[in-house]
Amino acid sequence: MASKNLNRNLADAKEAKEDEFYTQLADIERELKHYRKHFKDKVVYCNCDDPRVSNFFHYFSYSFEQLGLKKLMTTCYRSQDADLFSQDDSEHAVYLEYSGDKNQNMVPDPAEIGIKLLNGDGDFRSSEGIELLKQADIVVTNPPFSLFREYVALLIKYEKKFVLVGNQNAITYNEVFSLIRDNKLWLGYNNGDMKFRVPDSYAPRAVRFWVDDEGGKWRSLGNACWFTNLDITKRHEDLVLYKTYNPDEYPTYVNFEGIEVGRSEHIPKDYAGAMGVPITFLGKHNPDQFEILGNSRELGLPMARIAEKGTYAQGGRRFYLSNGDGTYRRMYDRLVIRNKRL
Repeated sequence: MASKNLNRNLADAKEAKEDEFYTQLADIERELKHYRKHFKDKVVYCNCDDPRVSNFFHYFSYSFEQLGLKKLMTTCYRSQDADLFSQDDSEHAVYLEYSGDKNQNMVPDPAEIGIKLLNGDGDFRSSEGIELLKQADIVVTNPPFSLFREYVALLIKYEKKFVLVGNQNAITYNEVFSLIRDNKLWLGYNNGDMKFRVPDSYAPRAVRFWVDDEGGKWRSLGNACWFTNLDITKRHEDLVLYKTYNPDEYPTYVNFEGIEVGRSEHIPKDYAGAMGVPITFLGKHNPDQFEILGNSRELGLPMARIAEKGTYAQGGRRFYLSNGDGTYRRMYDRLVIRNKRL
């Protein structure tokens, strides 16, 4: 029964075609150049990628010797068709294993890549997938966005290092945010707009969707992020603060004892209390400089305790500011931080 439920959940996601976003090689190279020192003598596992067409596999196999990798493993969900957008309709999956160049041409030739048939469907939660995961030192992939919580939880359970592509909205998931707050997960370098290939069957979107000159379909995600638990230089760079606090510029929330800071670069240098900042602040967060206290979804008091119905926009726990006329405006999601050096 559990296996059927796992397959059904992934099949539902595939039916919606919301999870089929294929990361471009240029984006992978742009991000992973900052992690090169972490890969030496390591086993890298890409467990959500069709290994025959994955740009993650391409990057690591062609950079195998430069990175000093020990081994590369790649699996995908139930696909033996060498098609970028397979329909996941085969009974078995395969995984590829590469241990480096053998004939000194510095190219990952087919004869050097071990192709093995899996008994199951290649689901990252399957017993086979977990056994491969146990062998890995670092996991690098673009997991299904709809299964991001479950995917990260599995990596944390088995104490794996990772570099993942995800949606910025994942920051607000309770399971993910708790890891961020506890300094067990943070953002990488290149967060923001990224473009992804999507299947031909993908429904056209009015925003951030286009068809190229060759008929290929694309989606752009303005809020894509790299998530990692590998220590990176960026994480220890101070955010330069130049503004000073005054109550007119930094109003206090009506349902939380903290001030509103609309932009990360406007954090006042002399304020020691709680501050609400946009979630994009995480791209600049230095845990030596700031402490993350929580977020607006968990810390904001219900407005029903504070104001009359009809004076504020409803729709979940958020922070609110007074309009000065007896009404209140709801803010976007906010992280709550404090300056550790004050």
